[in-house]
Amino acid sequence: MRVWKQWTDECRTTRKSGSGPRNVTSARDDRHLVRMARTDRTASSRQLAALWSIATGVSLCASSIRRRLLQCGLRARTPLYRIPLTHDHRRLRLQWANQHRDWRADWQHVVFSDESRFNLWYHDGRIRVRRYAGERHLPECIIERHSGRTPGVMVWGAIAYHRRSQLLRIVGNLNSNRYIREVLQPEAVPFLQSLPGAVFQQDNARPHTARIVKSFFAAQQVQLLPWPACSPDMSPIEHVWDVIGRRLARDPRPVASADELWFPQPQPNPMVGFGFIVEKMRAVMKPTVTFDGRGSVMTFLEQLDLHFLLYPVNQP
Repeated sequence: MRVWKQWTDECRTTRKSGSGPRNVTSARDDRHLVRMARTDRTASSRQLAALWSIATGVSLCASSIRRRLLQCGLRARTPLYRIPLTHDHRRLRLQWANQHRDWRADWQHVVFSDESRFNLWYHDGRIRVRRYAGERHLPECIIERHSGRTPGVMVWGAIAYHRRSQLLRIVGNLNSNRYIREVLQPEAVPFLQSLPGAVFQQDNARPHTARIVKSFFAAQQVQLLPWPACSPDMSPIEHVWDVIGRRLARDPRPVASADELWFPQPQPNPMVGFGFIVEKMRAVMKPTVTFDGRGSVMTFLEQLDLHFLLYPVNQP
């Protein structure tokens, strides 16, 4: 009734400017809060409330702290995780980017491949960082962690400009012999042979770089794209795995076993490719080589807005 009366009397539904309770903090206090949040990006709202109370003498609840930070553009977000990089890792990543910064049509011939593991249960570490839009790759907004095996389903896939491979399930540990017998021979090599002038990309995992695998590639005359160490985030296929993982996390159906997670698994149309990713790579490859190697060279992935799932999983 109050809103209706306000509309009939004053032709508005919004509150008057300056009405309502006044803030107990000043603009200077708010700026101090922002400085504290930016100094320790992982501090919780409760921790910031305690620190702010000591510094200003003003006591506010955690929800008020979060509201003030939101008004200043700082939102608690999930941090970007990556493998710890040494100085040599960063140097080699930057060197690789400089060597390929002028590639044009070459990217149309590259086949990006990788394995990925999808967990049975989505796990949220409950760690957030407060950052502005566009600050995802800032060093202070990144939490480093080593990769490790978790229960779930391991898959292999490959993407190219005009086509994509079938999605293969890998059961158990993948060694060099299994990599040749279960991935390269039945799927990867035929896929490469169907693409004239194809260049195969894989990371430097041990099953990929074993002598027997190198000999197999030489015998099959497979051209390989050199890849810097500890750089899985530089491959566009990582974005495919991210999309699948987010969709699985949103799936409300309970999953009790790895077989339920995998089955039923419809295969994608192999003639649908990823040319839009390659075109995006051309547009932003040059600016990224100015980085010191800490951030992902393929930062164009942050600019993609995928409204469809590249590899459909668990369709009803």
